[in-house]
Amino acid sequence: MNEALLRELVPAVIAILVRRGAEFTAAEDAVQEALIRALETWPEDPPREAKGWLVAVAWRKFLDAARAETSRRGREFAVEIEPEAGPVAATDETLWLYFLCAHPSLSPGSAVALTLRAVGGLTTRQIAAAYLVPEATMAQRISRAKRRIAGLPLDRPSDSTTVLRVLYLVFNEGYSGDIDLAAEAIRLTRQLAASTDEPEVSGLLALMLLHHARRASRTEAGRLVPLAQQDRSRWDTGLIAEGVTILQAALTREQLGEYQAQAAIAALHADAPSTDDTDWVQIVEWYDELLRLTDSPVVRLNRAVAVGEADGPRAGLAALADLDRELPRHTASRAYLLERAGELEQAAALYTEASHAATTVPERDHLTREAARVRRLLTQVDIP
Repeated sequence: MNEALLRELVPAVIAILVRRGAEFTAAEDAVQEALIRALETWPEDPPREAKGWLVAVAWRKFLDAARAETSRRGREFAVEIEPEAGPVAATDETLWLYFLCAHPSLSPGSAVALTLRAVGGLTTRQIAAAYLVPEATMAQRISRAKRRIAGLPLDRPSDSTTVLRVLYLVFNEGYSGDIDLAAEAIRLTRQLAASTDEPEVSGLLALMLLHHARRASRTEAGRLVPLAQQDRSRWDTGLIAEGVTILQAALTREQLGEYQAQAAIAALHADAPSTDDTDWVQIVEWYDELLRLTDSPVVRLNRAVAVGEADGPRAGLAALADLDRELPRHTASRAYLLERAGELEQAAALYTEASHAATTVPERDHLTREAARVRRLLTQVDIP
């Protein structure tokens, strides 16, 4: 049985039940029961139309539960349909559920968890393992999120910016437990892109594909490998080509957004045979576009490093000097630019300082090795 198909159908089926009058929590519970029933019966007796079968069985489960609830106060429900009902019309149910699960009243963490549960079809245990928290903790988080959105009006409850931010948060979690969250985010973004023609959705999908294409080369024996040192022969050229094609189509719409700009930067990196051959001038120009869209301090920091590549390390240091030194990666970026400028002693000290402030073990170990490497260089040159 195709379990991937089941997971793809989950959001549309939940949304259909909600639009018929079920509360979100009750709809999600009913769909989960229908999925269990499908796992039990489909191998021996597969339905003619999977989505219609799930809708029918889930609606029946919901009706049974609702009738047992005296507090429902006689709400009228639609006529029950049979499990072998015909095809369910394709509407915007899936798109609507994306917006509901990313409702602005939810915290980012709650929106991510609810999206993975309701839209992604993952179990609470899988989500908890991916985020390295106890299952009970994740169950409480999801329950609170469901309660918060219960009873919200059935119009579009959020906007695409919030939805895309939630999906990007999922993507950036990468891989943990038995769930590849980066791949899951790509799957969900593909599904969203099939439901809407917004260029920024395509921009986010392109960005994810371009970053994911470099995944195999980012670590080696558990160690972080910087972009300049990555084995580019290990990059997935198929994903790169797909990402570039999607991005180019989005850019022709002339509705530039931050994800399209980020994807353009990623595409320039993916297109270059080496760091030295990268079109750093164009990358700086794209960072300028990104700043006009976001004015983010992190973007300014990344732009300063790109300026250091395009115009020399002193120019990069000058751009970096105007930024808050408490920014993540500020110290490490300054160390890198100082090393390129020949200021090895300062660079070694700053790499060490940055390692102490690192928030992950791989990052800390990488910066510690960089400090040791530069100190070895110091022993090979005469310091005036």
